Amino acid sequence: MELFETIFSRRSYRGMYKDTPVPREDLKKIMEAALAAPSGCNKQTTSVIAVDDPAIMKELTALIADRPGFASAPAGIFILTEKKIAYRDRTFYIHDYSAAIENALLAVQALGYESCWVEGHITDADRIGRKMADILGVPENIELVCYLPIGLAAEEGTHVRKQPFEERAWFNGYRK
Repeated sequence: MELFETIFSRRSYRGMYKDTPVPREDLKKIMEAALAAPSGCNKQTTSVIAVDDPAIMKELTALIADRPGFASAPAGIFILTEKKIAYRDRTFYIHDYSAAIENALLAVQALGYESCWVEGHITDADRIGRKMADILGVPENIELVCYLPIGLAAEEGTHVRKQPFEERAWFNGYRK
């Protein structure tokens, strides 16, 4: 898929997934795309885990059983971050993992799969992300911040309406 077609056709898919396995080669491409994202001061604070084992996926997604679409994916990419000081007292880990997630989502789209950026649901006070991290053997100093369900759509997805370009983008100054 051509770059701009990929960008403009990407959407957040919240429906059910087909049980068709995702080839490991495709998961590796998605992971490589995520890790190719820029990183503040090159601290490389983002790591990824792909899960394609049905038993592990079942254990992980049981934690989000209230979201059947997300739980029905045959594979998942789990985004990890480590809070490192990058420059003086500044950290860029949120920027780093956000860029990695977007790269991964574009790779998912380019490969013909669907996904959704699932962060708020797993980083809430119930600490689902930590529970997932424990299942995956992630050390305590590393936070699991996002789950990307990966698979083929079992139903028609929708695209949200974006505000017109002219309402959110300008040349040479704000609202000019």
